[in-house]
Amino acid sequence: MTTTGSQESKSPSELIDGRIRELGDWRGDMLARLRALIHKADPAVVETWKWRGVPVWEHDGMICTGETYKSVVKLTFAKGAALPDPSKLFNSSLEGNTRRAIDFQQGEEVNEEAFKALVLAAIALNTSKGRK
Repeated sequence: MTTTGSQESKSPSELIDGRIRELGDWRGDMLARLRALIHKADPAVVETWKWRGVPVWEHDGMICTGETYKSVVKLTFAKGAALPDPSKLFNSSLEGNTRRAIDFQQGEEVNEEAFKALVLAAIALNTSKGRK
């Protein structure tokens, strides 16, 4: 990631802003849109920056990560396998016992209500008394 100044002096939110600007195409627009929906679902969400360049959203534990590739923006839900997905948003990384992901492609519509419900379900799981 090309930035001016030290990355250590920037907040995670500033680093995510920089990633969105750096992408400068539909992937940046999609990441910004998904980020806004996460904040809309949970105004108390905490943004972090991990693994040298991965945006992460947390609330009492990890909700999801946002990675960008050449042809997709991938949101991986840390405990996705345990989440209800009645709208069948999960379309990637379905073989594992823990994580589930959604690949968003260029021009794809986002089911905003279903996406926000998934974020809220992840938060509920993180905050439940039975969590490990």
